[in-house]
Amino acid sequence: MAEPASPATIWVRVALDVPLAGLFDYRAGVPVAVGQRVIAPFGRREMVGIVVETPDVPALAPEQVKSVIRVLDDLPPLPADWLKLAAFAADYYQRPLGEVMLPALPGPLRKPAAYQGKRAAGGPVARLDARAARKAQPRKGKKKTPESEYTLSSYGSEAEGIVPPPSTPPDAVAPARPRLNAAQQAAVDALAALTGFKPVLLHGVTGSGKTEVYLRAAERVLQQGRQVMLLVPEINLTPQLEQVFRRRLEAIAGPGGVAVLHSGLADGERLEAWLRAVRGQARVLLGTRLSLFTPLPDLGLIVVDEEHDPSYKQQEGLRYSARDLAIWRARDRGVPVVLGSATPSLESWHHAQSGRYLLLDLPQRALAAEPPRIRLLDTRNQPLKQGLAPQLLKAVAQRLEQGEQSLIFLNRRGYAPVLHCDACGWLSGCIRCSAYMVLHREPPRAPGALGRHELRCHHCGWQHRVPAACPDCGNQDLQPMGRGTQRLEEHLGELFPGARIARIDADSTRRKGSAQALFARMHAGEIDILVGTQMVAKGHDFQNLGFVGVLNADAMLFSHDFRAPERLFAQLMQVAGRAGRAGTPAEVYIQTGYPEQPLYQALIRHDYAGFARHALKERQSAGLPPFAYQALLTAEARELAQAQEFLAHARDLAERPHPADGNGLSQLAEVSRITLYDPVPLRVVRVANVERAQLLVESDSRPALQGFLRAWVAALHGLASASRVRWHLEVDPLEI
Repeated sequence: MAEPASPATIWVRVALDVPLAGLFDYRAGVPVAVGQRVIAPFGRREMVGIVVETPDVPALAPEQVKSVIRVLDDLPPLPADWLKLAAFAADYYQRPLGEVMLPALPGPLRKPAAYQGKRAAGGPVARLDARAARKAQPRKGKKKTPESEYTLSSYGSEAEGIVPPPSTPPDAVAPARPRLNAAQQAAVDALAALTGFKPVLLHGVTGSGKTEVYLRAAERVLQQGRQVMLLVPEINLTPQLEQVFRRRLEAIAGPGGVAVLHSGLADGERLEAWLRAVRGQARVLLGTRLSLFTPLPDLGLIVVDEEHDPSYKQQEGLRYSARDLAIWRARDRGVPVVLGSATPSLESWHHAQSGRYLLLDLPQRALAAEPPRIRLLDTRNQPLKQGLAPQLLKAVAQRLEQGEQSLIFLNRRGYAPVLHCDACGWLSGCIRCSAYMVLHREPPRAPGALGRHELRCHHCGWQHRVPAACPDCGNQDLQPMGRGTQRLEEHLGELFPGARIARIDADSTRRKGSAQALFARMHAGEIDILVGTQMVAKGHDFQNLGFVGVLNADAMLFSHDFRAPERLFAQLMQVAGRAGRAGTPAEVYIQTGYPEQPLYQALIRHDYAGFARHALKERQSAGLPPFAYQALLTAEARELAQAQEFLAHARDLAERPHPADGNGLSQLAEVSRITLYDPVPLRVVRVANVERAQLLVESDSRPALQGFLRAWVAALHGLASASRVRWHLEVDPLEI
């Protein structure tokens, strides 16, 4: 073992955001605390890292250990509970610790350049504090505002000597609180009775007032001097909830007491919100999945709204579930966690039925309104007009006459999924992917101008203009096949020329603030017919929406993914729940060629419990989650054969004795009842000229699977270094 260089030498073990296992040793010239950030050399680069240990001796010979460049002291060390959360996530999801810790921090805190140069001014935190201090200076003749008394100078709880904003500003007037129905009151009382950690599943039909239950629980926690974290699945849900939470909770939390965090914020905005939460100045944190990693000194409650939503699962880098980590964090901090949904994930529902979670039920809508009547339109034996059934068009016309709004839901953006040639059968395939290019038609931006027509690949982003003739046979009559939201919007405009029609999808909301503006128009009654994708399916309270029409629902009905029926039921139940929320009778029409399917039959009865019971029975008989635990190894290479060969070797490592691991890995797989399936290509094999295959690993024991994965991943690093293959492992995969 290496000896210390001298009594004065300080060794630090640092986590860096690099795809390499392990930590990195450095020497420091001044004392450094665990949780403190440093700028350290790494190869030819300089990187910000986080100190996680201060060993007595380094792992390398002292003369081989480099010195840190700078110790960053603009913030106190990151707290112990945050370090523990990051360590658990790294271990469970099989990622290097640095790839968990550093991306969880706001961008400026992990960029060496933010602390270097003449304009650094002490770093981003010092610059932000200086700007806040300047704003806090009262202008001549003006009284200092209460908010200005709380600067961004330090963070912590009252126990550390930091006083949070006053709980009740003198000029604050709390808005009127709606009267609770019996089920809401029972839920509020049950939450108030909780002490310590308890996972709670709040199952409420759409429009049942789950948000009001969250607010009452949050008010109680705030009055106790503690903080609240509320997670939402998507950015476009934050503005509506932010307004509600500010209006109701800032009377307790104080001005600026609600902070919002999501990936749509600029670096400076995110840093400011993060600092207010970390320092205890913001008592409520509202945000998307990245908010889960925000240190909160006085955390008292976590709420995960729409807990079933797949957006809570990160799909790159650290492939974590924010919902699952929220439960772990609540357990570690000893606080309740509330999972809310009208269509809970089958895993959460199973835990509630088995007694592991407390189940609270809101079976009726809050405004004593009847749920919308759901009707299935059998499309097998009737003519459709541009994909629309006559009954659906008639219902839209009736709502227009009554001055009510309609929503037509089609979860496929673009004009048409593919362009084709009738003469030779050519299809608009992507040259970089094993997928079709989607036809997009943008309307002209000015009178007399031409609209933009182009083909886009939704997998790799490749795009080019629509060809004037078929590339194979020269036929100039190329036709769109199928329909997307753009084509649907165009056709509805032809059928209802006097109606105000708008479209909300990823294309129409690219510019910052555009989604919020479109939703504001819908809420204000300035839109008669809204065409939308899954962006409009959840969380929005459209008071004048009387009709919902659903197209192309059958696309997910026969998917190879065993979770597809669960996602389809949730999606349809959520989009149906947008209608009739103001108490007026509403209707939902679903076009389908398979109306007899049990999923649709449960849907028209609004019977989530019945659907879940049937689905869980199927999962149990097939040995699928939540009755089994899975991990998915994906390999990427220039040729599919390379990816499959790597996966075959990876499987071979686990199934056959190898001298390299002393037969331990294969014995571990056998003892742990680990099943490794055959490597198979992904459904879309090639994306951006990279071909992909995957291997599913399964066990009936989560601890056994975790133990196997730790040993297997260590062996995989050596296997990958000998081949030109990129790979990643996803624990608890949502899509297979």
